[in-house]
Amino acid sequence: MSINARELKRLYELDGPQKTVRHLREAMNEGHLRPQDFSLRELAESLVPDGHDWVASLDPRRGGATLLEAGEGVDLTAFSNIAGQIVYTRIKEAFDAEDLVGSRLVDTIPTKFDGEKIPSVGQLGDKAEIVHPGMPYPHVGFGEDYIETPSTTKRGFIVPVTREAIFFDRTNLVLRNASMVGESLALNKEKRILDVIIGATNNYKWRGTAYDTYQTASPWDNVVASNALADWTNVDAVEQAFADITDPNTGEPILLRGNTLLVAPQLRATALRIVTATEVRSGDITAGSGTQTIGANPVSYYGVESSRLLKARLDAASIATSTWFAGDFRKAFAYMENWPITVTQAPPNSEAEFNQDIVMRFKASERGAAAVLEPRAVVKCTA
Repeated sequence: MSINARELKRLYELDGPQKTVRHLREAMNEGHLRPQDFSLRELAESLVPDGHDWVASLDPRRGGATLLEAGEGVDLTAFSNIAGQIVYTRIKEAFDAEDLVGSRLVDTIPTKFDGEKIPSVGQLGDKAEIVHPGMPYPHVGFGEDYIETPSTTKRGFIVPVTREAIFFDRTNLVLRNASMVGESLALNKEKRILDVIIGATNNYKWRGTAYDTYQTASPWDNVVASNALADWTNVDAVEQAFADITDPNTGEPILLRGNTLLVAPQLRATALRIVTATEVRSGDITAGSGTQTIGANPVSYYGVESSRLLKARLDAASIATSTWFAGDFRKAFAYMENWPITVTQAPPNSEAEFNQDIVMRFKASERGAAAVLEPRAVVKCTA
């Protein structure tokens, strides 16, 4: 599928702005069209009334007073709507294109609050009592249990489109700036998520008290020391750690089972070898004696995640890259999101238009914070 600026103008006149932009967005999301398929100059010449004259008026080489300015009777609505969708798509593509391991590992929870208290009730444990014939059932009391998520933060940039960018058709420059904005926002979000996962940032607050994510004693112990990743027995040590973690309200074991190993690139090959092995062998048959037992891989249900950025964040926090993590990361962490990557357009006739020759401006932002929901669901292992 391809479409030129004139066809886009015809669709705009027939279907109206909302429907045309929606079709354009769908075509780009499905990969039928790309932002690079369009030219800012051609769009302006086709979509702006008397577009050729208006684009000619943008020539910075023209001398004297320019009578045809964007804020003086020139309708840029169609051009702005289409250009806005193109810039947004490029920002979103770059935001989603990175290898974002941390973002894949955690759920995104929409929230309207700048940090919130998430209530729950303490588990009952084994409180079931015998009810004799004719006797009333006992009542159950629930203890208050809650966590507090951290305050969210807003990050963003502005992508300007200057008169020179339109006249000289520097479409690639505008799209490159849009791409850099998306990549930068994605990188920043990923770093914040990884810092929370590895314990470089500790923001877990339970029942009004702040705790580090990884503890070596009460109220929970989710650190296994001297457990360098070498074979399946090291993963089994994580499972034994989970077996020892108890519910703080009842003292009963928590039903936890890990499903993911998070490792730096140095351990990726080792981790994959461990979880994809088709069999494990134990015992000694040296010198023609002894017994060797062959069995199925007991930790094959684990997946492996790794990234170069994880190594960088471990280094930045002075954590050895031989440290690795295992557990259910979606249960342990989340990204509390006020709004996802969002692009808004500045209104016309702004001061920037006159002072800086900026015809259009697009502001990209996102707001949220990585949070610890249940630290008992992940174990940290050191070598």
